[in-house]
Amino acid sequence: MAAALLFTALGLVLTLTPRGGWPTSAIALLAGIGAAGVLPYPRNWLEGAFLGCWISVSATGAMVHLGPRLAPLATAAISLNAGFWATTASAASGSKLEVLGALPCVLIILPAAWLNARFGPLPIKVVSSWVIVIAVLAATLQMLPVTPGYLPDHLE
Repeated sequence: MAAALLFTALGLVLTLTPRGGWPTSAIALLAGIGAAGVLPYPRNWLEGAFLGCWISVSATGAMVHLGPRLAPLATAAISLNAGFWATTASAASGSKLEVLGALPCVLIILPAAWLNARFGPLPIKVVSSWVIVIAVLAATLQMLPVTPGYLPDHLE
């Protein structure tokens, strides 16, 4: 889920950037996936990998507010970052190939580009804010202590 949300946030950001930078961003995304795919990941990196991925989702989602002002080099760096953290989270959880299943989420760029042309950037920014909220909630829940089912919690 983390990789899918990260790729969704990336697609939303790329929607608001000039289309001439999309091929460069795609190459950078694949380079990030490839670079992270060759690294070994111990199982004890799981929490750190997911925290890094959730932070990256939030940061990438926030980039929609820069949109057209993002330089092509910045969009390539954002894509490289997305590929790296998505692969890191997938690899730390056990399967490096899981990231390929989430890769089609970048294709949100197609309906989002239509929405942007028809209604302007506001719907893209709203959806991006939802993605950020989900990432913040997921990162926060990861840090909360778990109460076993046989112990009373704060609701009792």
